[in-house]
Amino acid sequence: MKVGILTRNRDSWCSLQLRHSFLKMNAEPVCFSFKDLMARVGFKPEVSFGEIDVLSDLDAIVVRPIGRGSLEEIIFRMDLLHRLERLGMYILNNPSAIERAVDKYYALSLLEENGIPVPRTIVVEDASSAISAFRELGGDVVVKPIFGSRGIGSARISDVDVAERIFRALDFTHHVLYIQEFIPHGDYDLRLLVLGGEVLASMKRVADSWKTNVSLGAKPFPYNPPDEIREIAIRASEILGCELAGVDILQTSRGPVLVEVNSQPGWKGLQTTTEINIAYEIASYVLARARESKGNR
Repeated sequence: MKVGILTRNRDSWCSLQLRHSFLKMNAEPVCFSFKDLMARVGFKPEVSFGEIDVLSDLDAIVVRPIGRGSLEEIIFRMDLLHRLERLGMYILNNPSAIERAVDKYYALSLLEENGIPVPRTIVVEDASSAISAFRELGGDVVVKPIFGSRGIGSARISDVDVAERIFRALDFTHHVLYIQEFIPHGDYDLRLLVLGGEVLASMKRVADSWKTNVSLGAKPFPYNPPDEIREIAIRASEILGCELAGVDILQTSRGPVLVEVNSQPGWKGLQTTTEINIAYEIASYVLARARESKGNR
């Protein structure tokens, strides 16, 4: 079998681990980026890169982080994934799941509507409304980009003058103001990796600040989640349609609170906390789902 790895950097740690895992299973990994692709309408091949006809030559595609782009680029990339899926390509994660998870407001609202505990959050487009939201949320908030990951661009604000300056700057540049209550959670949070409706691995991320991303310096430690935490992570992944998901949960005085679901998670830090070969498990899952998908065509 031949599996496409849609990645900006074929030599990034996760992409490299996937490549090695597919090779161990006698499957050929093929790395490419969105900029390599040529899409056609009205004649074939519908999608190609180089000499590769994506629909004929590949059995599955694993989507690594899509990356930054203009609005036109992002819309086109998602349209392209949707077309490949409609034409029978198995994609991990499917484009609808990626769209749900990447939009923090959309994802959080779907989770809350389905009974998942989430932080109190206010989303506005106006700086004056944002100041009102700051006060309504107790004067200690986290401001995040509505699209984004790894904690980049997130800021904790507990001073009204600082809040007003930041909100007005974001308003001036036409950003949506995504404002979330700050929830005390000690010096750690939890990351659970869900694959195919099961928790494959999990860790506690301990940091010196409120940001607990491993990419920003937090330290990963092994963690065996109780059933309640596992169920929240699995249920959240199902709600958003993610077969593979990195689910971030806080343990708080009011119980567990889910803050984010990542549909294109990395696992470099998580791998140090478990003997499970995460890339191998993902590759094995993809090959099994690809065979199943081809059998149903």
